[in-house]
Amino acid sequence: MRPSLFLRVLALAGAFLCGHALAADAAKALPPSADFFTNPEFSDAVLSPSGKYLAVRLATKGKHDVLGVVDLANDGIKVVGNFNDADIGTYRWVNDNRLVFTAADRDLGEADMRYAPGLYAVNRDGTGFRQLAMRSWQPFLTSGSSTAARDLLPWHTYLMGQRGAQDSDFIYVQDRNYSNTGEFLSSSVLRLNTVTGRTSGSVPRPGDSVAWMLDNEGEPRLTTTREKGGSNNIYYRDPATKDWRKLTDFERYTGRGGGFRPLAFGNDGTLYVIHTTPGQDTTSVYSYDIASGKLSDKALVNLEGYDFNGQLIMDKDKLLGVRHLTDAWSTTWLDPAMQAMQAKVDQLLPNTVNLLSLPSRAETPWVMVSAYADIWPRRLMLYNSETGKLRMISAAYPNIDPNQMARKELVHYKARDGLSIPAWLTLPKGAGKNLPMVVLVHGGPWARGGSWEWVPAVQFLASRGYAVLEPEYRGSTGYGSKLFRAGWKQWGMKMQDDIADGTRWAIAQGYADAQRICIGGPNYGGYATLMGLIKDPDLYKCGVEWLGITDINLLYDGSWNYRSDMSDDYKRYGMPALIGDQEKDAEQFKATSPLLRAAEIRQPVLMAYGGADTRVTPAHSLKFYKAVKATNPNVELIEYEEEGHGWKLPKNRVDFWDRVDKFLDKNIGAH
Repeated sequence: MRPSLFLRVLALAGAFLCGHALAADAAKALPPSADFFTNPEFSDAVLSPSGKYLAVRLATKGKHDVLGVVDLANDGIKVVGNFNDADIGTYRWVNDNRLVFTAADRDLGEADMRYAPGLYAVNRDGTGFRQLAMRSWQPFLTSGSSTAARDLLPWHTYLMGQRGAQDSDFIYVQDRNYSNTGEFLSSSVLRLNTVTGRTSGSVPRPGDSVAWMLDNEGEPRLTTTREKGGSNNIYYRDPATKDWRKLTDFERYTGRGGGFRPLAFGNDGTLYVIHTTPGQDTTSVYSYDIASGKLSDKALVNLEGYDFNGQLIMDKDKLLGVRHLTDAWSTTWLDPAMQAMQAKVDQLLPNTVNLLSLPSRAETPWVMVSAYADIWPRRLMLYNSETGKLRMISAAYPNIDPNQMARKELVHYKARDGLSIPAWLTLPKGAGKNLPMVVLVHGGPWARGGSWEWVPAVQFLASRGYAVLEPEYRGSTGYGSKLFRAGWKQWGMKMQDDIADGTRWAIAQGYADAQRICIGGPNYGGYATLMGLIKDPDLYKCGVEWLGITDINLLYDGSWNYRSDMSDDYKRYGMPALIGDQEKDAEQFKATSPLLRAAEIRQPVLMAYGGADTRVTPAHSLKFYKAVKATNPNVELIEYEEEGHGWKLPKNRVDFWDRVDKFLDKNIGAH
């Protein structure tokens, strides 16, 4: 591969760099759906610990993704990892000379996946390749390896989520324990030499560990265990005695109880935690004194109106700043030099959010920049802190023209009981009033739906002339415990009312035409779509649901002929508290079942499901389709046989959204 593949010039580079003004008029032609829904051409890159080298995953049309290393001193690039039958999956620097990586396949749907990711290591010059762990029940993914199967770790060996110390050939990996049905039960951690493939045994654990945290030295220091009765315990391992000590506990699924959740260890060994700020509804970052068991009096970062979601940013010496999510991702820098660097980058890129990523032990001036906005997909660049210049690496969706994209705004409206509901409003570029609108309901439902960024589905709909409203209905996370807890046991009731109230708010504000509104969404959003058509038939003229839950009892009971990944533990401890109890809330489940109320749906419906979905099994779609089709001829069911709980394959994403486009145009017609 030539350096030109790494430093290729993008058509929009002049506008991306130096803050060039946007064109006055967007092109008239609609961008094709493939521009939104194909796989990103360039997904990520990682600086080595010194910052001298850049590991990149390179995509070549018609071929599998490969792992390359760029020498930033001369821009030389070398492919160091590739498979004949798979793509590069996760990759990470072990130290400045060695990398570890896994295998993946972006061209296979879930039904066709037959292997775990395996684990491999290689030097940055391509030498020293070694397979470390098996791929499921098959020892090798590629030919030519001299490693014997008996020397490999089992297929259930996985990389940890933290980068570790990066100062030796060793890393810690997880050995995961699964039930016969595939449910994750617990994990151990092993210290692994990535050159020899040998481990030094597992770290003793105080119980059935489900999560681990490394300290500032890269050693396992905290673990979260799964306990009986639906609770989790957090333990700390004393570095002197090696004994575990319990710090706190909390309910596994509701999050109730306990004083904090661990975030990370600082360079000096300080433990930083996430804790609810006294007198507030949201969580913030505090330091925690392990010896005394006390939290600091003052929060390190307090985000008004938002729960903390983010990470600490450190170099080899100190805590530099905190990355966090409010309406968008941003950084609070504690270090004056980093504040100044951020200001310089923002001056070069005034139209985007610019996130700076540093190597762990910088010896060069290179800093990674991830730049994005609501109308711009993410682009990766390198910033030279000595010269003050930016270099483009690549863009995820280079065919997207920001001049054709729509602005996104966080709004708030009042639900009928007075609760304030956040929502994301996207209006087509140059649009006026009383637009056709899609109410897009996020899945989960115990999740945050959106943020200020470029989202393919939202921008695709807006490019077709539709306003898009994304309510963060009660039960959504990230905006405080009041909003989250208000959604417990409210499926099809107050959660549904929040969505309808947001729709009526958009009409009252003049954004939406009351006669041209469609509701849609995946997973819980699919459930809310069907319940919306039932409860508010005057409000929604059609519905688009994919992967949607059609009956709560089906989540509990499953189906004899379809395997479900819904764990017994969640059914026992999570669902009764968050959704409802099958026996105590039986009447409520009947009243809020789209399956049992299918005959009430008279509007056109477009449904889509994955044939290999183990979360919302095909029983949901087949039973509901049969029930609704008996009284409603305007219902279409799409099944992508190879897909699971989402559309992994670009061809299916493109096909689905092209069908959505035609369906919406027919029923609420924007063009």
